[in-house]
Amino acid sequence: MSPKQIPNVITMFRIVLVVPTVMMILNHRFDWALGLFFVAGVSDAVDGFLAKHFGWITRFGSLLDPVADKLLMIGCYGACAWVGLIPWWLAGLVIGRDVVIVAGATAYYLLLHPFEGQPTWISKFNTLTQIVLLLTIFWHYGFQRLSPSWINGLIYLAAVTTIVSGIQYIIVWGRHFLREISKQGV
Repeated sequence: MSPKQIPNVITMFRIVLVVPTVMMILNHRFDWALGLFFVAGVSDAVDGFLAKHFGWITRFGSLLDPVADKLLMIGCYGACAWVGLIPWWLAGLVIGRDVVIVAGATAYYLLLHPFEGQPTWISKFNTLTQIVLLLTIFWHYGFQRLSPSWINGLIYLAAVTTIVSGIQYIIVWGRHFLREISKQGV
């Protein structure tokens, strides 16, 4: 294996972590879910650092990394809703946004060409909010109870940022798609 593949192996490890993380949530082992989710987050930072710092960026890795992120978030939000830690409507928003983004990216790729999408600041803030909410919930149920108003505030903040970033993706990439279509005369 060449060193250039190390970030991809780490990303695949993160995908493997989705199953035990979800299983820990479903089995009410939130202490373990927190640990596994944390390890997955660290692995995301490490593979990103290695890829950028050493120039070990591959097309496969650039496609696999966001898939790993989305699988982890979809799995955790779905499992948290299943066991009643978060409202179903929030899980639906998070999962729905990711499905729309993946479907749009796939359509863009199939109908036009590969794209180089960069996350916007609201999208980055949304991801941070979603991660902080999960970490807070795992801490709350796994170790020490926190204020319900704190958790509810994070739930609504995650909902708002999910909606706003989803709408932004639709508008920005919809315009980009229409420009590309008009250029090609399709």
